[in-house]
Amino acid sequence: MGIYLVDVAAQDWSQPGEDGYGDVAAALNTELERRGLPPYEPPRAERKAQGGFEEKVSPSMDGFLALCTTHLADTELSTLLDWSVLVPLALEEEIVLPVCTAYSGDETTVAGAPRVLALAERLAAAIALPVDAIPAGENLALSLWFLEGEAERTAQARPGPWAEDLDAAFYVAFYLRAAQYCLRYGCPMTYS
Repeated sequence: MGIYLVDVAAQDWSQPGEDGYGDVAAALNTELERRGLPPYEPPRAERKAQGGFEEKVSPSMDGFLALCTTHLADTELSTLLDWSVLVPLALEEEIVLPVCTAYSGDETTVAGAPRVLALAERLAAAIALPVDAIPAGENLALSLWFLEGEAERTAQARPGPWAEDLDAAFYVAFYLRAAQYCLRYGCPMTYS
């Protein structure tokens, strides 16, 4: 059990009701149209990595939050953390929709992956995260890499500020890989 960040398939994005995100999709497109932007539709012919994206939110966030408050302004911290749906759109600010999802309460906050990616890249640079050594593309690969000892082994071979708090490094990699995946495959991401 726990909370996972997952990609949303195109058919689930457009499906109304409790099994889909059609209400969120419709509300987002209404708001995009109000702002003079084109509607968002995930690609039907998805080029997803095998199995899609799924990572478990499990380590403590205390060190990560301290890292964020050191390197990000309050509005940037909000952009990075306060969304419930991530979309591959260049949004100037988050969009709050009057629609609920499983983990969002009465409102759903939608953020653009380019902004989240830029913030995660700044944090990765700040802690000298060895991005090339961190897995991407397979379900739970990132979670398992950090939780099953590979991160510790890499930290011994490639020490640096990132290795001082592996839980904080996990969340930097978590947001980085989520935004990269969202942009690469054009799919929304949400918590499940």
